[in-house]
Amino acid sequence: MNQAQYDFDFLVIGAGSGGVRASRIAASLGARVAVVEVAALGGTCVNVGCIPKKLLSHAAHFQQAFHEAQGFGWQMPQPQFDWAQLIANKDQEIHRLNGVYEKLLENAGVTLVRGRAKLVDAHTVSVDGKKTLSAAHILIATGGKPSLPNIPGIEHAITSDEAFYLPQLPKRAVVVGGGYIAVEFASIFNGLGAQTHLVHRGPLLLRHFDGDLSTALAEQMAQRGVKLQLETEIEAVEKHADGLHLKLNNGQTLITDCLLYATGRAPNTQDLGLDLVDVKQAKNGAIEVNEVCTTNVPSIHAVGDVIDRVALTPVAIAEGMALAQHLFGSGGKPVNYELVPTAVFSHPNVGTVGLSEAAARKRHQDVEIYKTAFRPLTNRLSDSAESVFLKLVVAGSDRRVVGVHMVGPEAGEMIQGFAVAVQCGATKDQFDATVGIHPTLAEEFVTMRQPSSKA
Repeated sequence: MNQAQYDFDFLVIGAGSGGVRASRIAASLGARVAVVEVAALGGTCVNVGCIPKKLLSHAAHFQQAFHEAQGFGWQMPQPQFDWAQLIANKDQEIHRLNGVYEKLLENAGVTLVRGRAKLVDAHTVSVDGKKTLSAAHILIATGGKPSLPNIPGIEHAITSDEAFYLPQLPKRAVVVGGGYIAVEFASIFNGLGAQTHLVHRGPLLLRHFDGDLSTALAEQMAQRGVKLQLETEIEAVEKHADGLHLKLNNGQTLITDCLLYATGRAPNTQDLGLDLVDVKQAKNGAIEVNEVCTTNVPSIHAVGDVIDRVALTPVAIAEGMALAQHLFGSGGKPVNYELVPTAVFSHPNVGTVGLSEAAARKRHQDVEIYKTAFRPLTNRLSDSAESVFLKLVVAGSDRRVVGVHMVGPEAGEMIQGFAVAVQCGATKDQFDATVGIHPTLAEEFVTMRQPSSKA
């Protein structure tokens, strides 16, 4: 069967960020494209991920903002929070974005097929077991799903997927985990007024981040009222009249109204028919792909969380764009995972790009560390003791800035700009030669002159 005999040139399973972007780029390059989706358009990010999570994060920030405003002369009655209104407004915005994604596909000339897709062979999928579609190339962009541990009583726990639809804000919440989702939801519950514990089996939050950054975040979260229980695990969950009783491995018992597990996500590869076409998978179910996101079956490709490389929406988008260019354009360049910036919308925010201090010392002989912590101007007229933490990692004889890290307000917004500088290979001398904007938090990145350590 030649390409003209297929129903489509490109068939995408999954209408998340990566799949939609790949389909639109492919269509713009002249390919006949279809997208099959069984759930709401936009995938995890739009529906139960970064978008609704940041909306809730914004909501949780206001309580502190109201408190701090008093130091600036504002007098106001005690604010009242309405969880139901927040969720309703969130749902309305998500519904709007679902429509935006549908319009993007329509405007690009992409055929949208509703239903659950399953591979039949290397060029064919069935939809709900009722009809088949053929394509020269098939892209799997089905994302990931929350995973839960196998402990007694785990059926009483929820994941982040369900947290966005809780009927009411819990008075007591326990969040389990130490990654993005865990620290973000602990910050959300705490900021909205719930008595919040964060239980994590490891000694550090955000263990893949710079160690100083992880420590700074833990200190600031604790100062805001989150009860941290590190190097601790839940062994069993029991439901009682007064709440969920959590048996900890340290002999303690926590009682809570809501138990949210955020201990990782697994690639969403079940029931896709991958075994029928012998697509190789890792032990965790992730689809194995080469540098251009093609599997061992030349006509089948995968991008995003389902390949378990860097589980971030912009990375999935970049992978989808590169694949579409590779298949239908002039040949896309493989995605560079080396300098991917990221932000964690905890309270306070975290922003980072490049190497941690530990990674830099493994890779380079000459390493200089610059760091500072201080109370920002916005806290000077309030009783907030919260501080900002900034860190630069400098390496090599040319003193190139290889890592920029921050804990503080709007860290993600600031790191985005510094990510460009790091991508361009900026040196510490160039940082020093840059005039700062005063008074701002960001100016501290170009005014740190004395290294805290050298090696």
